[in-house]
Amino acid sequence: MNSLDWGVVSLYVVAMIGMSVYLGRGQRNQEDYYVGGRDMPWWAVGLSTMATQTSAISFISIPAYVALKPGGGLTWLQYELAVPLAMIGVTVLLLPFFRKLQLISVYEYLEMRFGPSIRTLISAVFLLSRALGTGVGLYASGIVLTAILGIPLWATILTMGVVTIIYDTIGGIKAVIYSDVIQTFVLLGGIFLCIGFAIGEVGGVDKVLQALPADRWRALDMSTGLGDGSKAPFWGFLVGGFFLYMAYYGADQSQVQRELSASSVEDTRRSLYLNGFARFPLTVLYMILGLTLGAVYVNSPELQAEIPSSLLDFLVPVFILQYLPAGVRGILVAALLAAAMSSLDSALNSLSAATMRDFVEKRRKLTARGIMVWSKLTTVLWGIIITGFAFVVGGIADTVIESINKIGSAFYGPILAAFLVGVLSERATTQGIFSGVLAGVGLNLGVWILYPDVFWMWWNLFGLLVAVTVTIGVSLFTPARPVEEVRPYTLFGSGFFKDERLWFHGHLVLVVYFFAMLALIWLIDHYGAGLFAQ
Repeated sequence: MNSLDWGVVSLYVVAMIGMSVYLGRGQRNQEDYYVGGRDMPWWAVGLSTMATQTSAISFISIPAYVALKPGGGLTWLQYELAVPLAMIGVTVLLLPFFRKLQLISVYEYLEMRFGPSIRTLISAVFLLSRALGTGVGLYASGIVLTAILGIPLWATILTMGVVTIIYDTIGGIKAVIYSDVIQTFVLLGGIFLCIGFAIGEVGGVDKVLQALPADRWRALDMSTGLGDGSKAPFWGFLVGGFFLYMAYYGADQSQVQRELSASSVEDTRRSLYLNGFARFPLTVLYMILGLTLGAVYVNSPELQAEIPSSLLDFLVPVFILQYLPAGVRGILVAALLAAAMSSLDSALNSLSAATMRDFVEKRRKLTARGIMVWSKLTTVLWGIIITGFAFVVGGIADTVIESINKIGSAFYGPILAAFLVGVLSERATTQGIFSGVLAGVGLNLGVWILYPDVFWMWWNLFGLLVAVTVTIGVSLFTPARPVEEVRPYTLFGSGFFKDERLWFHGHLVLVVYFFAMLALIWLIDHYGAGLFAQ
């Protein structure tokens, strides 16, 4: 990194803060701060939602998985298969309905439907898991960026944390959404630059294709993941992934909050459709980056010497340092910072919103001005907590990163069950859903401990099925709330399906898109190695 690179990075950081100051000028109340006055354009909401999925770890780890990791290759494409189908489920059953209810915290719905105890339980689980996962992600991003920046780890973590806290606190959700939009394009630019320089280093696209071992073209693993030990099972990704994505997009505050800020119910659907269509092409770009960097690696003993087998994720950082010119390096570092901060800013704003709506405001009587002050203070506080946790997570982070993903899957299925039962059933009771959530989580933890060969994505289905079954059973023997109190918060009782278009044509296009994705992955798996490998 030289002065030109640092200049590019500094300009990017200043631009983010300046934009937040501009966007924060019109904030008058909590709706402005947390849901942008419910007037955000659908395309910005959609891009922001997608940017949150694209962390710095994705930029680093996915290409390394494709290029170098044992058992890797293009099987990561399977990870995206369930997204279009899950978007159908979310758009039909969850988010448009929540948007119509004018929620700020999605967990407010659980109190409307079941009472305060369920809302408190699920919101507390979200706060704990999201803060822990974000802190570990910040640490992991810091490790990688430190290798490029050449500054101490503590300085890297502190820089990312402080910058994100500043623009998030000042600008609120508008700053989060529009910074994510900018960060998406910076990230795309960084990917294309890396691919271009990698192809040039190898000597052309044909040389890239010829340099790759045949096993890197493997894109399908038709295993189930149910005890067969597979790390990338097709059926685990498809079935378990469907319920994982439904829970993540439809019941996780860090994602749902953006959709609640769209200007209409229809725009909420449009933003979700954007994610259903755009995530796969972005993942394909990561795959191409991995293939091109893999070709550089095969042809460069110097690069091989710089990346020990225990640090395969350093493929992208080392390539940036050794093969990119000054200025371009700065753009790539800005892209990595963008990816890291897009995950952090989303977490801060959603943690603040859930804390204020589900806890602080229920216990304190605050004026409108007091609510705004407390909202910003809560954002700062969560930023300090997460940044502080990133400092202490240290050596346990390598094992915790995988564990955080598993913890999410242990809870996602039962939490999704709470929302689905709520919107679909008038008979489900508070005692039933409380018992169901606990039973689903308990089962998943048991599977985690006793059956380690079961692929973790399956837990999302297991937890949901058990939670629904127990909820129905317990609800038969416990008193339900009066139907007239419950009916407005169910899809059929509220008349939502009668009033709103279901967008069948859009759903049909998503189904066709799913089969097109599947066909492309099959073609790559069956013909890629034969056409291009040596």
